[in-house]
Amino acid sequence: MRLLHPLLLALSFSLETTAQRCWRQLTCTGPSAPSFPGPWDVQNFAPASRTLQPKRILSLPAGALLSQYPGPAPLSRNGSALVFDFGLLVGGLITLTYTSTGPGRIGLAFSEARDYIGEWSDASNGRFRGPDGAVYGTVNGGGRGRYVMPDWALRGGFRYLTVFWTTGAGARLEVQDVELEIAFQPTWADLRAYQGYFHCSDRMLNRIWYAGAYTLQTNAVPTNTGRMVPMLNRGWANNATLGPGDSIIVDGAKRDRAVWPGDMGVAVPASFVSTGDLESVRNALQVMFDYQNKDGSFPEAGPPLLQQNSDTYHMWTLIGTYNYMLYTDDTAFLDKNWAKFQRAVAYIADKVEDGLLHVSGTRDWARWGQGGPNAEANMILYHTLTTAALVATWTSRAPPSLAQSYTVQASALRTAINAQLYDPPFNSFKDNTTRTALHPQDANALAILFNITSGPRSAGISTSLTKNWTPIGPSPPELPGNISPFITSFELAAHFSINQTARALDLLRRTWGWYIDHPNGTQSTLIEGYRTDGSWGYRRERGYKDESYVSHAHGWSAGPTSALTHYIAGLDVIERLGRRWSVRPQFGDLRFAEAGFVTRLGKFRTGWRKVEGGYDVEIETPVGTEGDVVLPVLSAGVMPTVMVNGAAARARLAAGVEMVLPGGRYNITVR
Repeated sequence: MRLLHPLLLALSFSLETTAQRCWRQLTCTGPSAPSFPGPWDVQNFAPASRTLQPKRILSLPAGALLSQYPGPAPLSRNGSALVFDFGLLVGGLITLTYTSTGPGRIGLAFSEARDYIGEWSDASNGRFRGPDGAVYGTVNGGGRGRYVMPDWALRGGFRYLTVFWTTGAGARLEVQDVELEIAFQPTWADLRAYQGYFHCSDRMLNRIWYAGAYTLQTNAVPTNTGRMVPMLNRGWANNATLGPGDSIIVDGAKRDRAVWPGDMGVAVPASFVSTGDLESVRNALQVMFDYQNKDGSFPEAGPPLLQQNSDTYHMWTLIGTYNYMLYTDDTAFLDKNWAKFQRAVAYIADKVEDGLLHVSGTRDWARWGQGGPNAEANMILYHTLTTAALVATWTSRAPPSLAQSYTVQASALRTAINAQLYDPPFNSFKDNTTRTALHPQDANALAILFNITSGPRSAGISTSLTKNWTPIGPSPPELPGNISPFITSFELAAHFSINQTARALDLLRRTWGWYIDHPNGTQSTLIEGYRTDGSWGYRRERGYKDESYVSHAHGWSAGPTSALTHYIAGLDVIERLGRRWSVRPQFGDLRFAEAGFVTRLGKFRTGWRKVEGGYDVEIETPVGTEGDVVLPVLSAGVMPTVMVNGAAARARLAAGVEMVLPGGRYNITVR
């Protein structure tokens, strides 16, 4: 298909049916039904069908409700417009059916947020480019007609569709039907067939968990629908090849629609516990290995962008490989890429000087200041080495001594980080040996989460991090004036990891809770970032001149989805596929919680509920596995009465009520 300029094009009407779309030809390899059906299914934002119609019709410019959909929608004069609200974020291609009394031109414009409803779409093409504008189709005469958006004009993320009518002949147009063909999660016939679930006593937390899952789903896109590079000066095109396979996970539904390994540090664990879509993860990782540079480094982003020069994103590819292997045990994937994995570890480890990593690839997640012995990058290297040591034990291609070598390097790095970068008066790590006055959110959150600190030092850092908090989330000292759900996802997990449950829930509610029901947001997905003043102008000082360029469905913000499963429900895998698992619930101010997910070994599920005098716990895991169970005590230092399937438990009191259980079904009472 020849690419035409979307702002200058008068599109002819197509008779192509939705069944002819490229992604509808894919084999539906995804799950056919939810693995854990139950009352929590009502919380799932995913549509029940791949074809969708709007929920209501709004006026322009006021955005007031005109009517519920369906129903004829008249555009009675030149310049008239209507807004079709789908009620949640969607993405794909629009088909319009209409009747007209004469010739004219139809325009279609798109917006994720209510703020940018109008005859110009919100920005998706590039922050320094011209406006996205609209796509147009011509009506040559009166009668009934049909317009189908061309494939290249696919709109990856929007909630609002503005349809407007221009005519010099005084003709009238009436929209009879609006139909969206959903493009995301292209290999799934049933978009609601999640392989994981979460449910608790707090409605807001449930909405946030499912918003994270749905965000990730909108970020799993056909591999031939990436943002075109070089970007257009005006308008947009989503017809670039992103990588292998049929589906791939990208960094945003609307844009950039490319693989960014840093984002996957949050997105992969959250995908595992929710949608279970690891096919898209594998393809995203494979494209990074396919484009590895001769020196062993990975690009910062996948094709067609292929940006370079990021040490941190290089390491996130390695960490992503560990996470993918932990959840899938895909030995064929690891063996295929092992030599490249080993070269990539050597590339970054060779940059250690005087005990610390000295960053030369300075591109990063948007933080101000990078390079030299940066603390955040050193924390990521420590985790890279510790996880690489485990990966080395998972392939027969690795020499027996390699895992030990990685472990020794990690231990030496941990010692150097604590000796050279910790700032005792501030109970925090400083940003760099040359930037001693800055104590960043990212490095300090990762220090706790990756076990670079422990005990009182971790507790002190956790407290210090709260100094960055505003009423709507933390403002990173390394990117002041902004709130980053990406970095805050790591901080959230960090507080949970040291049992600061109340603090973690406070952070979750004030950050993600502020957005999930925001009247101008999507109310179904999670935003890339925002300003401390509550505006959408994230990273304004970095040249994002158009606030509408911010993504309102961005996978790097989905940290609560994995955190709620792993810490509140308490369910996690320790060894590949969950051969060894853990249940360590945290109650906070909740009354009950439960969660589950699936690996190739089978279903894993747990739940707890407070009752008079104590609480009850249920656990269900595959036979042949084994798990570490650590349950809260009712009174500090006092061993409660614990019954497992009606018999007294063999448990000990340490970090909690601790026991080891083989895979199976258990009803546990603690009184």
